[in-house]
Amino acid sequence: MIRQPPRSTLSSSSAASDVYKRQDDLLNEFLTETGESIDVVDVELVKLEQDPNNKEVLDNIFRLVHTIKGTCGFLGLPRLESVAHASENVLGKFRDGELQVSEHAVTVILESLDRIKEILAGLEATEEEPEGDDTDLIARLDAIAEGALAAPDPEPDTVEGEIVDVNLGRALKPGEV
Repeated sequence: MIRQPPRSTLSSSSAASDVYKRQDDLLNEFLTETGESIDVVDVELVKLEQDPNNKEVLDNIFRLVHTIKGTCGFLGLPRLESVAHASENVLGKFRDGELQVSEHAVTVILESLDRIKEILAGLEATEEEPEGDDTDLIARLDAIAEGALAAPDPEPDTVEGEIVDVNLGRALKPGEV
């Protein structure tokens, strides 16, 4: 939810109207600029994946995500700030040379950008940050930042076109998942 002063503390309806109009303007500007930044980050991440040593591209991605995170804190958007912060941590490790850029890490960062877009859409529709649980995504980003790549599960083994469940040690029966 966007922080707003309690209505009872405002001395006149004109002053209240001005405060809420400025907050609406701030929110609209934030949504526009953040949407534009996310579009740039999407393109830049593809470039980074193709050229992981491109410091200029990495610096630009980091700066944009850092700005999004900081603005979220200023506007009182904790969910959005948490997702952006977790992404920023991974990008910071790339930038500082503590982690190598990997396809998996870039994929998870792209997932975080998709989540940020979802939150922004909810914010735009309702003028309030939507509720949601981002703990799994943040945990995966944190694991990457800590050096545990947390790569996705490998593709299941197959035997003559049948999927073999590694845990069961046998082919799955029709209808089993």
